[in-house]
Parts: sequence; C-alpha cells; structure tokens
Amino acid sequence: MPISLRSPGTSCSPGTPRRRLRSGLALALVLGASSASAQPAAPAQPAPAQPGAAQRPAAQPGAAQPAPAQPGAAQRPAAQPGAAQPAPAQPGAAQPAPAQPGAAQPGAAPDGAVDAAEPPAAAAEPLMPPAGAAAPSTPQPARPPASETPAAAGTTEPQERQATQGEIGARPSEVYAEDWWSHARPTFELHGYYRLRWELFNSFALGRVDPRNTALWPQPADNTYDPTHVVDLCYPSEGTTGGARSYDPCENDTQAGANMRFRLNPELHISDNLRILSQVDLLDNVVLGSTPEGYANRPGANGGYEVVRRGGYSPLGAFSSTQWAPSAGINAPKDSISVKRIWGEYMTPIGLLRFGRMPNHWGLGMVANSGDGYDSDYQSTVDRLMFVTGIKKYDLYFAGAWDWTNEGATSASLQELEGQPYDLAQADDVDQYVFVAVRRKNPELQKLELARGNMVVNGGVYFAYRQQTLANDNTADPADGDLPGASLGQTADEVARGYVHRGAEMVIPDVWLQLLYKKFRFELEAAMIYGSLDTRGSSDSDYANVLSPEDNGWGIRQFGIATQAELIEMEGRLRLHFGFGYATGDDDVPSLKPRGSAIGAMDPQISTDRTYSTFRFHPDYRVDQILFRNILSRVQGAYYFRPGVDWDFARDKNGQRAGLGASLIWSRASEFVQAPGNARDLGIELNGQLYFQSKDGTLNDDPDKMGGFYTAVQYGVLFPLGGLGQLSGERAIQEIDLETAQTVRWYLGILF
Repeated sequence: MPISLRSPGTSCSPGTPRRRLRSGLALALVLGASSASAQPAAPAQPAPAQPGAAQRPAAQPGAAQPAPAQPGAAQRPAAQPGAAQPAPAQPGAAQPAPAQPGAAQPGAAPDGAVDAAEPPAAAAEPLMPPAGAAAPSTPQPARPPASETPAAAGTTEPQERQATQGEIGARPSEVYAEDWWSHARPTFELHGYYRLRWELFNSFALGRVDPRNTALWPQPADNTYDPTHVVDLCYPSEGTTGGARSYDPCENDTQAGANMRFRLNPELHISDNLRILSQVDLLDNVVLGSTPEGYANRPGANGGYEVVRRGGYSPLGAFSSTQWAPSAGINAPKDSISVKRIWGEYMTPIGLLRFGRMPNHWGLGMVANSGDGYDSDYQSTVDRLMFVTGIKKYDLYFAGAWDWTNEGATSASLQELEGQPYDLAQADDVDQYVFVAVRRKNPELQKLELARGNMVVNGGVYFAYRQQTLANDNTADPADGDLPGASLGQTADEVARGYVHRGAEMVIPDVWLQLLYKKFRFELEAAMIYGSLDTRGSSDSDYANVLSPEDNGWGIRQFGIATQAELIEMEGRLRLHFGFGYATGDDDVPSLKPRGSAIGAMDPQISTDRTYSTFRFHPDYRVDQILFRNILSRVQGAYYFRPGVDWDFARDKNGQRAGLGASLIWSRASEFVQAPGNARDLGIELNGQLYFQSKDGTLNDDPDKMGGFYTAVQYGVLFPLGGLGQLSGERAIQEIDLETAQTVRWYLGILF
C-alpha cells in the first residue's frame, strides 16, 4: 500500500476562481485550433513567452504536437507499435498562443487541485513515440503465464510477496541505478502479514520414557508415564476418606494451543535509488492465553524468575478476565513489539551499497535463510556492510561483505541507558568476511527463454571466512570461584579475567545451482564447514589431546546437500516435486540433538577423533510437519527422501485458488550410533493439506505471489522406526511400544 508524499506543484495566484481558469483554458484551445492553416508556408516563429509563463520546448521538424491537456483530465497512454499515428502538423501551422501573465498553463493544476497523496506525474514520458522512431517490424513474443513457469523459490507452493531477502542479483533494477542521484520521490510502503496458527500435537514423545531434560520431545507435564513421573490428581472420588479425596493418575499425550504474529515490513523510499527498509514483529508468536490478568514474574533470589503472588481482582488464574500485553521478564520472554531488522540501500550506476542489520539468504536457504515466508519461525539476520556489483551484460554479480557476527563484551550498562556504547576489545570479536559470485538471468528474459524452449542455468558460490582469537563465553557464577562472564555492565577487568584462547577459524563454501527447462526446475545447494578450535570451554587444558598428542585441538568437518526437483503441468495447477537432503553425522557424539556438557555447550566426544562433523540445516528449511520440524527442530545428522504433489482443483486468473497437497518423507540417520535406537531408519511420515487463497489483496495480479486471505488445514502422521526405538539395555529396564505421532494444524492469515 504505497503512500506517496510530494510537495504541491506550481499553483495559480491566490483567489483565482477555478471556473474562470477552466473557461480561459477552453477558449485558448478553441482559438488555437481555429487559427491553424492548411497551406504550406514558411515556419512561423513562436511568439516570445510573457514574463512568468513556462517555456515550452521547441517543436522538432515534422514532429506531431500534442494537444494541451485539460486540467484534471486523464492522460492518454502512449501509442502502441503499429497503431495509427496522428497526422503530423503541416509546415506553417500556427503555434499555440503564448500564455498571458498569471494565466493557468495547459496541464498545470489550479490552486488547491494537487492532492498531497497524488503520485507524481511521469512528465518525462511523451504521449506518443518521438517522430522518426521505427516501430518493431515483428510482434514481440508473448510472455508465458506466471503459473506455467517453474517457481524460483525453494518451496512447492506459490509464495507471498517476500520482504527483501538479502539475495544478490535477484533483479538488475535492485542493483544498478541510472544515475548517482535519481529524482526525489519520497514514498512509504507497508507490506507484511498477520497470521494465527492452531496446532495439535499427539504422542510427540513417541511413547518413550526418557527423562524430560534429555528427551527428544519431553512428555506433557500433566502425563504420568513411569513410576518416577506421576501426576496423581485426576478423576477425584465422590466421597472423602479421613477428610481427603482419592485420585487416579493423569494420562495425557496431547498438547494443543494457538499462536499469532503481526509482521510489518515498512519501506521508506527517499528517491528512486535510496531507501530504508525494516522489519517489525508485533506479538511475535505469542501463545494465545499466555499473558492472563494477574500473572507476573520477578527475578528470583537464586537466579531465574519466580511468580509474584496473585491478589486483587484476580486471586486465582480461574478469575482472569483479560490478557495483558507481553512484557519481557514480567509475563513473557519478550516484549509486544520486536524490531528485527533495519538497513539502508543506495543504488549507484556501478552497484548497490547495503548496510545495517539485514536479512541473509542464499540458494535454497539450507544454510542462510531469511525466514520471510508466511509460515516461518526462524531467520538469518546479519549485521553487515556489503557492496554488490557485476557485469550486467552477462547477468554476473559479485558481492563483498563484512559481518559483525559477535563483538563480545561492550560498555553498555543498565545504569546508563543513553550515550554510545563501544566494544571493549578487538581480539574477542568474531569477524566474518563474505564473497559472493552468482549468475542470475534477468527474470523477464528468463521467462522469454523458457517460453522459447531454451534451458536457463543460474548458480553461484557463497564463501565465508570467520575467525575469533579470544573469547569469554562463561556463564558460571564468579562467587563460586569460577571465571566471570561477559554480562551486561561487567567491567573490562572482569571481562579480561574470564578470557580464554579460543583460536576458532572456519571457512564456509556454499554452492548453488538452478536448472530451468520449460516447466521443469531442478535446484541444488551444497555447503561445507571446515575449521578448527583450540579450546571449547574456559580451560586451556582442553587443547591437549592426552591420548593422541599429535592431534591437539578440535576439528570441524561438516557437509550438507539439498536438492529439489519440480515439474509443473495443467497450466500450473499440478505440481509434482521430489526433494532430497543429506547432513553428515558424527559417530563420536551419542545423540542427534545437541545436549551440551560441562565443557561449554559443545557435545562431548567419545573417542580420540576430536572432530565435530554433525551438519545441521537451517531450522526454517522445512521438509515435514513432525520429525524434522518439531521433534528434532531441523534436519541434522540425517538424510531424507521426499516425493510429493500439489493440485489446485480451482484456480482463477485473479489469484483465487483452492487445492490440496500430499507428501511422503522417509528419514534415516547418517550415523546409526546417533539415533536413540542405534539404527538408521528413523521413520516414515505422511503429510497432507487443504488450502484456499482468496482473490483479495493487491498482490493477486501475479498468480505466483500470495496476497489477501489465506488458510490451510494440514495433517501429519509419523510412523517411527527402529532408529527412534530403545536400546536392548533400556528394554530390560522398561520396555515400551513406540507410538505413532500425529499433528493437525490450521493456518489463518492475511497477507499484504
């Protein structure tokens, strides 16, 4: 919803009646038309303009002169190639009479007729093509419908309007400007979405009886699942014995609730090549009913928080009659309003300068994922200074970036909330430097090539290097004799006393390839993290390898790959897709999910290998509804195969559609020892959905973008296999039968 703001144009003198201006203008037009001569004569010299009148450009020989526009009349569009052109003015035709001082000029708005919200007129574009311009000899090829071309995004559904994802070279118009400063045209645009999601989880613990602090998915708090975890408060007896009632154990393996988010992506366009972009979330994933009246917390005496005693008009939770606004540390972990990103962009004739806290997205989003989807929960956001340039002729783009990944301790203090904080040290900074080289075909030319039956190849490489020398990642209490951490307001002396030589160094190459042919799309992203650590915790003794002295320190060797193939048929109504992903595992780590240890938050190694090799996809790279999305939280140390289909059984040109989809996901552990049951097969999951998108919204002019009202009902069922089962020793203690997990989701959203 762009809101255009501009200063009013030149107006007439105050007090001039609008009716008199219109009459004078009409009279001038009539007199000018009646004085035209049809006989050839010497070109008449234009009369000099009177003082205060606007100068009109001299007419070119043989050029047709457009008639002056009436005030407030709609402008005539430019003539199409091949359309009949008006006859050019004959030599000797009388020129329009010069404007008198104070008279309204043709096309000028009377005083008060210019609205502040009116978009600026495109005065630079003529009403007709200039004289002598050759019309195309052959008609241009028609563009294929958007629904018939493979989607460039990494999902199988049409995408809503994305916020600027941080992708490089997505459109040449977003990289280059025609001049160092374009016409100032201040506008304000507001995009985003509002969503509400209701979800039901059934048997996500899979029937396992692990302690809640080490379980893949903890059992519900109101469930009795073994003799040591009993909630004996359900089904009370009618009578009492000795003044007390008897109860039976509570049994519940279902969890359900709803959450919502209102996301705004404001864009302030100062000129055609200068803008400020941002992202703000309101009530970000707030669980409905989680901030009731009377519920509040305060810092506890031994750390953490404790609940403030209720009172007043809400002495018990059962008496709550309203919801309070979320407030961080009081009744919620974060505030009602969260500013996620703000960054600036300056387009120049040689490239794009981008700076600030911005989204980071590359390829399919396996490693760097902006998380701007309508159902996203995680993001890649970087503090970055970046410049993008390239060779526009060959659709080649290059970018260099400097990231502030982690600055360490700063001078910020809770006792001084104003002023400018600064970094206390340099050696504890996590510095990252990024280089990108990518080839992206211009989207309009890409559609043309696909319509002609040609193959389009896009791709590139994203290379990042990061390093850190010193670190203070301590979370212990100095009162117990531990090294102090870098908490807010900590003095430089205390921060320095907690330093350890981290010696971290990593290189991250990430390759992306996209092949498009007619209605077929294939994409691949492959990445590797190669590096080393001197120490993992707060003691330098962690560096030495006692069992293998020649192999000191710790290595990082991780690799991941994701592919997507999609075929679109039936004019875009039918989409067949197949996905595959692989993340390396680690046979020295006993679990897929990180558990941490006494040595920092790194998982312990159970051999002398001292190499961390579990690769983890970005959590917003979604492939299912249960196992990787919720139980494991992401694809990690595993691989999967995912065939699927989506069918729009009702679809209109205005964007309204209704359809259904289904997919099957077979998942396996890369290293069987990381699976709870020490077997590779983790499970087989079936997902299905029924969706509807209305025609409302300004984005429905493109069938591949979502706008207006959107809703979907989704169902998933996971059949766990041996990899999620028990070891023989666990079965000897308490044998269980794995339970099938199920989920139902209902998404309601408004996208704009």
